[in-house]
Amino acid sequence: MRWLRRGAGKTEPRVTLVDRVGCHLCDEAAAVLDQVRATERGADWVRVDVDSSPHLLEAYDDLVPVVLVDGEPIAQWTVTQAQVRAALRRRRRRPTRR
Repeated sequence: MRWLRRGAGKTEPRVTLVDRVGCHLCDEAAAVLDQVRATERGADWVRVDVDSSPHLLEAYDDLVPVVLVDGEPIAQWTVTQAQVRAALRRRRRRPTRR
């Protein structure tokens, strides 16, 4: 019943901020993502603590904050609106898979 889903075949990019409690760069990255979300459709994001998972710790421990778009890292340490917007545009241009 794929056709029942809104925008069948098209999914919005999923933006994830991998961060750590007490990290000032992570707070700055969150502010950047909020700014992008205010003006870009499909720029909703979620925050995930790197210390919540051994997998995340292994992959991103020394790199936080890390921004992922659909699971692909697009920025680490310092995050800019331009990086996020460019990644969202690239994601929207990709052909959908069936």
